[in-house]
Order: sequence, then structure tokens, then C-alpha cells
Amino acid sequence: MTRMTDRRKQDPVRPVLTTKYGSLYNCDCMELMAKMKDESIDCIFADPPFNLGKDYHNGSSDNLSREEYLHWSYLWIDECVRLLAKGGSLFVYSLPKWAYLLASHVDSELTFRHWIAISMKSTFRRGRRLYPAHYAILYFTKGQPKVFNRLRVPIPKCRKCNREIRDYGGHRQYLNSRGLNLSDFWDDTSPVRHRKLKFRSSCELKVMIPERCIRISTRKNDVIFDPFGGGGSTYEAAENSGRHWIGSELGDCQPIIRRMETYSRQKKAILPSRVREIFVM
Repeated sequence: MTRMTDRRKQDPVRPVLTTKYGSLYNCDCMELMAKMKDESIDCIFADPPFNLGKDYHNGSSDNLSREEYLHWSYLWIDECVRLLAKGGSLFVYSLPKWAYLLASHVDSELTFRHWIAISMKSTFRRGRRLYPAHYAILYFTKGQPKVFNRLRVPIPKCRKCNREIRDYGGHRQYLNSRGLNLSDFWDDTSPVRHRKLKFRSSCELKVMIPERCIRISTRKNDVIFDPFGGGGSTYEAAENSGRHWIGSELGDCQPIIRRMETYSRQKKAILPSRVREIFVM
């Protein structure tokens, strides 16, 4: 039987785009991850399909049974755990109905940090259930985090009168002039980009969301991996933050390429050395 490391060397995956900081691959994420070294990634941000029956035009099914979807999810999560460096961070964006099961699976391998709730700005009732009002980001680290940057957000103001919304119990004068500490409840953004800013017809995550995760958990020149490229929001966030990145997308990569041609600082013909060292050559 051919050893895994031998298979990796015999069947290289070629990037469809390289920039000053990263590289994009048009392939199944499991195929790409099989060619990456253990404990080589500083931060992983994953926004997988939610199994809602959507057509992503990539030949894969988004309408699996519960058991099939969870089996597939556990496979790619296990690979992410293998790739994550000691002290590195894993962020998984999902619906609460899946997030608690994914969290239970990864809890035996990584250290739980936060369940971050991202407010839905508009939604609708779903049968005999409570009004769904948030998406979840699971935040785990491999042991104690090697990087934790405390972010601040602007003090919220009314859109109409421009006055501050809260009085902070009469202690407003004691607040930090740089803003409020970022909490695990994000109600200052919406999950989906406005259609005027999108590069594809399907949903695209707002850049602010992966950008915050990257800024919380990494330093400049660290390596970010996003196995589900989608519209490329993570890669834009990493590029503009001075972080290296690796991405895969099973479907059409043209929306991501257009995005990076718009926002990338510099296209390159060869892999950046920091990215190249991640792969088994």
C-alpha cells in the first residue's frame, strides 16, 4: 500500500490563484488538507454548507441525511484539528442546530473558548419553534491560545439622532475612549453581504466576521486556512490584515478570483514561501 506521504507527493494540487499572501485551490477541501503538514496552520475559519438543500453548482449534495451530514462534518473537522498548530484557533460558522453537535465532537480534542452569537437582522418563524435570531461561531484552540488580541468596537449610536443608545448606568465617563470590549454577542453586523458588494449570486459572509476572528487569534504573517472558499471573504480579510492564507473551493472559483483581483495587494506567479512550506513536497 502506498503511504499517505507518498500519495501527497505523487499528486500535487495546483493553485488557480496566488497572491502576495496566499493561494487558492479549486478542489475538495479533503483532497487539499491531505497534502498539508500536521500542526502547520495558525488559524482556521470554516463556513461550511448548512445542509439546507441549496444548489451550489459544484456537484456535491447539500441535502444529506442528518447522519451523512454529521459524518462528513466530523471528517473535515478532524482534519482541521490535525492541521492546527499548538495554540492555534479554530472558528466554525454554523446554525445552532448543527453547532452544538459539532462542538461536542471537537471538545475532546480542542479547548473550548466561546460560542459567539451573530445577530440575524431579519428572519421568520419556523413552525413550532422560537424565533431564530442568531448564527453561531464556535471558537476552539489547541491548548491555550498562543495569540489573543483584545478587540474594541465603537460605542453604538442611534442612526437617526446620532446619540449614544445606552447610558451605561451613569458610568459613561469611565469607558475606554477606544470603544467597548468585543463580547461574544455580535449585533453590530449582519451575516450576509449586501448584494451590491457581492461577487456571486449565492450568499457571501461579510468580511467583518472572519476579519474579527483573524484579528483576535493571529499576528501578521501567521497562516489562515479556510476550506470552504465561497465568495472569498476570509481571503480578503487575511490579505488586507497582512496574514498568509490558503483556501479551497469545490465550485466555481471565479467569484473569489474577481474579489482578489479587486482587493489583493499583489498577484504572484509562484506560491509565497510561507505558504509553500505548509505542503508536503
